Amino acid sequence: MDTAPASPHRRLWALALPILLTNLTTPIVGLTDTAVMGHLDGPVHLGAVSVGAMIFTFVAWSFGFLRMGTTALTAQALGSNDAAEERAVLARGLAVAGAIGAVLLVLSLPITGA
Repeated sequence: MDTAPASPHRRLWALALPILLTNLTTPIVGLTDTAVMGHLDGPVHLGAVSVGAMIFTFVAWSFGFLRMGTTALTAQALGSNDAAEERAVLARGLAVAGAIGAVLLVLSLPITGA
């Protein structure tokens, strides 16, 4: 049995690959929606989905700080075996996400006509 530590490259890829895949999925959602709508009659559906995909991608990337920051702080708390801090990081992240979501919901009302 090989007990040698994993190479630095292998450890780096183990961390980077999930992040890489996550970052690739956001634009793929818009691309898929656009491809499906492109098969419908008329350009209205395609135009609407394209604009929606751009807005979705912009919002997702704009608030990526919350995902990255929460992940880093959770990893630190987990590494130090501090369960109370893990819960606190989760609560803070959910509070910030909820507040941002509420603001975006209010700002979307004029656009949706509700």
